[in-house]
Amino acid sequence: MKHFIEITDFSTDQLLALLDRADTLRQAWKNNAMPRTLNGKRVALWFFGNGFRNRLAFEIGARAMGAEVSYIPGDLGTHEPLEDIGHYLKNWFNLAIIRCKNHNDLAALAAKNCLPIINGRTNFNHPCEILGDLQYIRLKRGSLDGLEILFVGELTNLCMSWMKAASRLAIRVVQAGPRDFLLSEKALVEMNKNIRGEIAVTENLESALSVKTDILYTDCWPKSLIRNEISDLFLPYQIQTRHLEKMNPQGFFLPCPPVTRGEEVSAESLKHPLCQNYEAKDCLLHSQNAIMEFLVNENG
Repeated sequence: MKHFIEITDFSTDQLLALLDRADTLRQAWKNNAMPRTLNGKRVALWFFGNGFRNRLAFEIGARAMGAEVSYIPGDLGTHEPLEDIGHYLKNWFNLAIIRCKNHNDLAALAAKNCLPIINGRTNFNHPCEILGDLQYIRLKRGSLDGLEILFVGELTNLCMSWMKAASRLAIRVVQAGPRDFLLSEKALVEMNKNIRGEIAVTENLESALSVKTDILYTDCWPKSLIRNEISDLFLPYQIQTRHLEKMNPQGFFLPCPPVTRGEEVSAESLKHPLCQNYEAKDCLLHSQNAIMEFLVNENG
């Protein structure tokens, strides 16, 4: 059974085909001519937490393609064993999209192969978000080959998904941040084995940022320390307008929401022409639609 738990669940060709299909679905959406390829299918949305963008995009996308959508309350694995949950869901649904705290719980549920699972976000990665960003970048840039991404911040689920993307695509991903919040040297060596792109880390934001930087990406500051400690460590990595002036003038500044002005980014940087996070998030809908459609077709 095919799932979408990590970007590496799909081959390079499959990822590019998904992006092609997402482009087609984007145009169909704009023409109010969405294909009813999920007609008669039942989709479960199980989203822990307060995030709304991915959840709403999945809901309106699934319904636009003909599916029935139901919400499941709570968090995965909290009240019942995973082996039971999968079989219950199989009785009623063709596809489940799940956001949960613990990535291992989601992976374990998918391993039961009761029904196709899409990762709506876990503590380890956030593949749908990155696929949507890749679609937007490719639409604007024409190709992903040779793409240079600078991710500024700790090793979050978003950072990990960018690194996973480098396994399948000819892109270079550099993480910049305080030493203790970077991908470990051992993990860096392992992740760079047999990949199409390249992964690197650095403590020096200024030297990592150059005219070769196509994408400047940020995530929220960590919640693991008291505020003063976080500010001391991460304020030197706050993206300001002067940073955007150093990168590729045809590139994109994509601070991932929720965006906290005065922390990972300055308020002024969000007004810069290279900041296109509003426009980029439109592609969440279309890339997620392509994932749903692919898994339903692939799994029969």
